[in-house]
Amino acid sequence: MALNPHLYDNGMPVAFVNEMFVLIREGVEFEVSNIHGARGATVKAKGRIFLSNVRVVFVADKPTQSFTAFDMPLLYVHDEKFSQPVFHCNNISGLVEPVVPNDQNREMYPTHSFKILFKHGGCGTFVPLFFNLIKLVRQYNQQFETSPLLDPLRAAQTPVDEMMNCAYVDPSDPTKIYLQQPVSEAHRRDTYHH
Repeated sequence: MALNPHLYDNGMPVAFVNEMFVLIREGVEFEVSNIHGARGATVKAKGRIFLSNVRVVFVADKPTQSFTAFDMPLLYVHDEKFSQPVFHCNNISGLVEPVVPNDQNREMYPTHSFKILFKHGGCGTFVPLFFNLIKLVRQYNQQFETSPLLDPLRAAQTPVDEMMNCAYVDPSDPTKIYLQQPVSEAHRRDTYHH
């Protein structure tokens, strides 16, 4: 996880080298715990989700001074599940490990719990793509398991082109799939940390 990742003026996340954005989903509510400096250490906001082959990025519609966006590397997400409650909206919840700078103590950064609530329309496009992408990233990166937490940018090497060629689109889901990458290669980053 990275709190307040780099964004362009239009709210689009600044991409990493070899990162491919798969989709954007507007009209979601996002909850995340253990945010340093947040009241009660939990943040709830409405906004949009960007999904790429590297990460999930939530961008708030109404940013505050301390919270504009939240970045979750796919390699660090675990215990994710999809829920369809009877009296509430569909949601994905799970845990995500923080991206800790190399010179910092890992024990100082707690695991975050998160929930993505689909408030407007269906989620029949987003949910299968999200779970398939996590599955592909994990399968591809099992060969590199030398430490509990790999470099989160290693996910960019996962071959996801085939998955995107056969994506199913649910007409009741307002998710927009990227057929062409929205940012140029010249403006990409190569590390999570400054």
